[in-house]
Amino acid sequence: MSNELDIPELDSKLCLQFAPLLAVAFLASFGSSMLYGYNLAVVNSPAQYIKDFYNETLLESHGLTPDGHLLTVLYSLTVSIFAIGGMTGALLVGRLVTKYGRKGTLVRSTALVFMGGALMGFSRWCRIPEMVIIGRFITGVHSGISLSVVPMYLGEIAPKNLRGFLGLVPSIHICLGVFIAQVLGLSEILGKEEHWPLLLSLVAVPTMVQLILLPWFPESPRYLLIERGDVHATIAALKWFRTKGNIQAEVEEMQEEQRSLSSMQTLSVCSLLMDSSVRWQVLTVAVVNIGMQLSGIDAIWFYTNDIFRNAGIPDPYIQYTTVGTGAIEVISGMLGCFTIERLGRRPLMIGGFLFMGLCCAGITVSVLFQVHLSYMRYISVGCVIGIIAGFCIGPAGVPFLITAELFKQSHRPAAYTVAGCLNWMSNFTIGFVFPFLEIATGPFCYLIFCAVCMGVAVYTFFIIPETKNKTFLEISQMFATKNEICEEELYPNSELKMALMNGYGTLDFHDKK
Repeated sequence: MSNELDIPELDSKLCLQFAPLLAVAFLASFGSSMLYGYNLAVVNSPAQYIKDFYNETLLESHGLTPDGHLLTVLYSLTVSIFAIGGMTGALLVGRLVTKYGRKGTLVRSTALVFMGGALMGFSRWCRIPEMVIIGRFITGVHSGISLSVVPMYLGEIAPKNLRGFLGLVPSIHICLGVFIAQVLGLSEILGKEEHWPLLLSLVAVPTMVQLILLPWFPESPRYLLIERGDVHATIAALKWFRTKGNIQAEVEEMQEEQRSLSSMQTLSVCSLLMDSSVRWQVLTVAVVNIGMQLSGIDAIWFYTNDIFRNAGIPDPYIQYTTVGTGAIEVISGMLGCFTIERLGRRPLMIGGFLFMGLCCAGITVSVLFQVHLSYMRYISVGCVIGIIAGFCIGPAGVPFLITAELFKQSHRPAAYTVAGCLNWMSNFTIGFVFPFLEIATGPFCYLIFCAVCMGVAVYTFFIIPETKNKTFLEISQMFATKNEICEEELYPNSELKMALMNGYGTLDFHDKK
């Protein structure tokens, strides 16, 4: 009897069987991860209107007529303050998920979205430009929290043979958020001067849906048992998430992990960084999260319009072309989600980064030769689309997924804090440095991104094991040799080894005859 779940061939009975897992995955991502993607792209369309608003209010309040340089600085601050808020939120993740739980943290953090959305929505009416910047910072804090907590929550509620599929649901919603922001920003919809505050404040709508529905869903069973010791709540949560399957086996596996961690409290970030038993896991998290941002994807998103303009696309049609790239993002994200349990984590990571690296090199070549060869302009457009597609298939979501998979319960909150901080710090760095890098190196700057992508692909090939269909404890055991930890030290009792051999944690979706 196979324990693998073939996602593309699910029938209606099987869909109903794990419908509760799908429901919580889509709801948690809809009100959190989607907002991250939305906030990344939403300021692009009304950029000139926001600058005009700053210009008008500075003149009204201070009698100051700012020059173009000052307006650019203010707009850049409006864009980049989101990443600073995200870094702040990432620093809070460890404490919040330990105190309030995974679902509890998501529910409580919705207050930040309403605050930020209200500030941005009423900024034009109040004639206070600082409200836009503060609102962006607050929504950034929410995204910094949710970007770590959502994959942590989904990774803990999912059986091991569905963990990859559910773990990439947030990345689909990130792409969907970018696409929605691009569509709503069209001049025919909300891309008008009088509508930009509404465009920025729409983040409150999906958050309201999440706030109404998510409290009815159970907390993470692993959190309830391992950190809270509440067996009855754990069983109730598992029964809710698993309409069928061996619940007792999962409870026993969690109890074994709880016993192995009985003398260990939830680690702080400093303790995690000093713990030699997870040295390679921490290094892996650092490499994939920094590499994800330094791959150049943010620079590509930011300069897509310029590349399309250089390719000869008329200005009135650039916004529609950009929307087309957003649709490709969503399709690519879905492709990765529906193939990860068939292919595994490593192929998506390696293939995605290699393809991005080749496309980055392709942009350099096409830009250098497009003056002499007109068709090179279209190759550069194809490379941009290729980078976005390659990123969304694997590198966009797998790093968040494997951060949950590489660590046991005691280490996971601190690991997500480290991953989130590195992610947002790299995000801010590339956004700040890229314009100067492009001035200094021209099209050769994309070769730097190419080198980063190739480096992460090589690291993944040689260092990161395949975690598909493995329990958290089995994955820790796979890293024991690299960390020079003996098996007896990692799992001090033989009963736990038997639990690993039995492969607890898998849902059996096949009918028993």
